[in-house]
Amino acid sequence: MAVDIYEIRVRGHLDDRWSDWLGGLAIHLQEDGTTLLVGPVVDQAALHGVIIRIRDLGLPLLSVKLCVEPHGST
Repeated sequence: MAVDIYEIRVRGHLDDRWSDWLGGLAIHLQEDGTTLLVGPVVDQAALHGVIIRIRDLGLPLLSVKLCVEPHGST
């Protein structure tokens, strides 16, 4: 079973210490003041769990994108 890779963008910057709490997603701080969370999400329930945790942090959710190609590829 393939695991989907997601990119989730939130407003504000998150510290790397939140990675484990957010399901192990990699945290990439962007110059525009947003944070890009990238990584595998095993199923829709796990995705909803990550979104709920983002809500609990009070961070505005800007986008959720299913990656067709691995992050960073050209």
